[in-house]
Amino acid sequence: MTLIRTGAPSVEPVTLAEAKAHLRVTNLSEDALIGGLISAAREDVERTTGMALIDQTWRLVLDHWPQGNMAALVRHPVKQVLSVTMFGSEGEASIVGPSDYQVDTLSRPARLHFEREPDRLRVMNGLEIDFLAGFGEAGTDVPDLIKRAILVLVAHWYEFRAGFGPEDQPVSYPPGYERLLAGYRARRL
Repeated sequence: MTLIRTGAPSVEPVTLAEAKAHLRVTNLSEDALIGGLISAAREDVERTTGMALIDQTWRLVLDHWPQGNMAALVRHPVKQVLSVTMFGSEGEASIVGPSDYQVDTLSRPARLHFEREPDRLRVMNGLEIDFLAGFGEAGTDVPDLIKRAILVLVAHWYEFRAGFGPEDQPVSYPPGYERLLAGYRARRL
């Protein structure tokens, strides 16, 4: 299984102005640094939670047909399946029509159930599922606790941007960051 982001988010969930207000920074000289910290914090939150915060497109590539005809789309929240492509044993591509599968976007992870198994797929990368995931197109669509976690992380990284030795660790994550994200982490039984 390989998961590839094919379309990046068009904006960040937290604006530069929001981050600068949180940091109490008024000058323009560190805008590039703060903007980079916002992007890095969003990516860290997405990695930690398995979520897509702002709408973005993803491709799930599978080597084998999913067990029980059910594929898990491991980014949350999934809004829409854009296309499903199967590659036959000779490499020929065929589009799977929406009538041949069902999508459950309410579950986490979202699930794609196929009505029937194909005859044979190519040995590697035989199935590609393109989907759209995210809370929306704007930062206002992202839950406030997640935005707060991003701001806390940006502030921490802004404050501790110098190098620290092993005896000073951990300094990379602030207190409370994990607590803010706890309700958004994928649970495993």
